[in-house]
Amino acid sequence: MWNRLKWGLAGLVFVLLVALSGVAGYAINDNSGGNSSGQSADAGNYAILNEIQGIIQQDFVNPSAVTPDSLQLGAIDGMIQSLNDPHSVYIPPDVLKNGVDLITGSFEGIGANVNQDATTHEIVIISPFRDSPAEKAGIQPGDVILAVDGESTEGWSVATAVQKIRGAAGTPVTLTVRHTDRSQEDITITRATVAIPTVFVGDVHDSTGAVVPDLAYLQIQQFTDQTVNDVRNALNQINQEGKKGLILDLRGNPGGGLDATVSIADMFIDDGTILTQVDRDGNKTVYDAHSGGEGLNLKIAILVDKNSASGSEVLSGALHDHGRAELIGTQTFGKGSVNHLRQLSNGGAIYISIARWLTPNGTLIEGVGLTPDIKMDQTDADQPGKEGPQLFTAIDLLHSEINGTAFVPPPTPAATPTPVATSP
Repeated sequence: MWNRLKWGLAGLVFVLLVALSGVAGYAINDNSGGNSSGQSADAGNYAILNEIQGIIQQDFVNPSAVTPDSLQLGAIDGMIQSLNDPHSVYIPPDVLKNGVDLITGSFEGIGANVNQDATTHEIVIISPFRDSPAEKAGIQPGDVILAVDGESTEGWSVATAVQKIRGAAGTPVTLTVRHTDRSQEDITITRATVAIPTVFVGDVHDSTGAVVPDLAYLQIQQFTDQTVNDVRNALNQINQEGKKGLILDLRGNPGGGLDATVSIADMFIDDGTILTQVDRDGNKTVYDAHSGGEGLNLKIAILVDKNSASGSEVLSGALHDHGRAELIGTQTFGKGSVNHLRQLSNGGAIYISIARWLTPNGTLIEGVGLTPDIKMDQTDADQPGKEGPQLFTAIDLLHSEINGTAFVPPPTPAATPTPVATSP
């Protein structure tokens, strides 16, 4: 399928830089300003910071490492890290300034979504964009970035990693990566101007390579305002071709805009709740479906993996809870927070979690993820645009639903025994 896909309408890049930097989540209304509570911080609570700063400046053995900027950034990073929330990050002014061109939907860099592992804090590639410099150089989903141009990424935030990796078109950057098979490799990538399409529509091929005439394939890479029109046009095309079933591929999709995600879910659900958002005070905002939609008559199977996050989980959870789709693949990422970009007086910003969301059945996804109906380990062929066991299972599932026949799921792989620890 990789070389047989028909490209969908050109997608527009994510509405904010933080999506590019791999912070899987929602970009909602951007506000400037200070403390939203209207209360000034008690200066006495921070007196100890000034005391520590004075001692560092006076006594630290390496005075060249002590600058006002480095101390300020360290204090900011410390406050953000104390939240124990990988989705809340500080974005320095230069990183925010060198963000996405919202008009052309392009940026200069390698073309990949990255995130930070909540447990190991490593910087991980979620997915390279199709036909991007990263993909062409051999960057793979799940690659851990160990170093950038020889500088270790240990202790870096996602924003720091993006700042180091991004750069002018035509310039090289070398990433030291650890692949999922634990092998390590230095990969040099020539940066370019990257335009990011978000929707791909194509035929479905079975394990023999034959076209499956009654099914369509639709991949959504991430959710932007443009994605809504692209998906609507793709569904209209699919309906005109008389397709009965749809394989919706959300593997490697890190999320995107809240409104876009809800609008796309609304195309497949005729009524009821799509999403419930709960803020810090317990206040609930319910997003409901409207009657009618381009995808209502299609049988749906959704492919997900560990990098299906945020908006992917909203869409998957909504369709699943309404009985519109079954999920195939591995446990999803577990990013169930709504994030807000607050601009700062220094030209930077804080991207901060302000609410949690629940599926229509009231399931909390944050830190847990969605469990597929059909659990299948991911092989090298189980990637967006490729034909592998997960896609073939989706074909069988949809045909059983279309034809009213029994579906026989693939056997569940036996659990790998835990090795017994021995002394050296």
